[in-house]
Amino acid sequence: MEYTAPASGDQLAKVVKDSKAPAISRAAAVLRLLGKSDQPLGLQPIARELGLVPSTCLYVLRALVAEELVSFDPDTKRYALEAGVLTLARQWLRRNQFADLAQPVLDRLAQQFGVTMLGVQIFGLDHIVAVAVSQGSSFQLSVQVGSRFPALISATGRCIAAFGTYAPADLEQRFQKLRWEEPPSFEDWLAQVEETRRQGFGIDEGNYIAGVTVLAAPIWKGPGRPSHALVAIGIGSALKRNGLEELEAALLSAARALTHQMGGDAA
Repeated sequence: MEYTAPASGDQLAKVVKDSKAPAISRAAAVLRLLGKSDQPLGLQPIARELGLVPSTCLYVLRALVAEELVSFDPDTKRYALEAGVLTLARQWLRRNQFADLAQPVLDRLAQQFGVTMLGVQIFGLDHIVAVAVSQGSSFQLSVQVGSRFPALISATGRCIAAFGTYAPADLEQRFQKLRWEEPPSFEDWLAQVEETRRQGFGIDEGNYIAGVTVLAAPIWKGPGRPSHALVAIGIGSALKRNGLEELEAALLSAARALTHQMGGDAA
C-alpha cells in the first residue's frame, strides 16, 4: 500500500504573506512548490497557489532561472526545478551528521518491520523536515528527502510538545491549525503528550492518517529540546499483529544510540 503525504500549498502562501523578508520567502515558496509538484508548472498556477500577483511571481521566477535554480521551457511556458538546487543540497548533505548516521538505522528497521522510516529534523514549533527516508516492503509512504510537515502533527508533534518545554497556550494555538483525518481533541492530545513524556516516544494511532500508526522517538544533538526524531509508519492492524511492542523498543533503542553518537543528552 502506498500513501501520498498531504500537500501544503496554503501553508506556503501563508508563509509568504506573513514574512518580514518577502523576496526571500517568495523565492523559497516557489522552490518548495516546484519541488513537490510531479510536473512542471506555468506562471498562473504558481501565482495562484502562492497567492502572488502574477507580475511579482514572474519576477521571482526569472531571478531563479538566472541563478540556475529553476528551468523554463519556452515551448510549454512551464517552470521546473533546475540542477542548481543539487549543488546546495550536496553541500548540506556533506555536513549533515544525522543523515549519515541515521540512514543505515532506517534501512535496518524498515526491512525488519516492513514500515516506512523517516529521519526528521525539528525546527521548533514551525515544521519538521525529512532528511533521510527508507521504504519497507509492507507499507510505503510517498515522501522524499526535503518534505516538510507541521511541527506538532502526528507522533513527532507529540514528542516536540512533550520534550520541548513549550507553553500550553502556544501549543494550543498551533494545534488548532493542524489537519488530521481523525482529529483528537486538544485535551486528549495533551494526555497523549504526557504519555509520550513518560514512555519516551510518541505514537499516533490513526489520527493523522486513518488506519495508519505512526511512532516517533526524539533525538538530542545537544542539551535542550530534541533536534531530530526517528519516525516509523505502518498499517496499524498489521503492526499490532506483527510486533508493535518490538518496533517501539527497537525505535527507542535506536534513537538513544543516535543521541549518544551525536553527543546529545536526553536528560
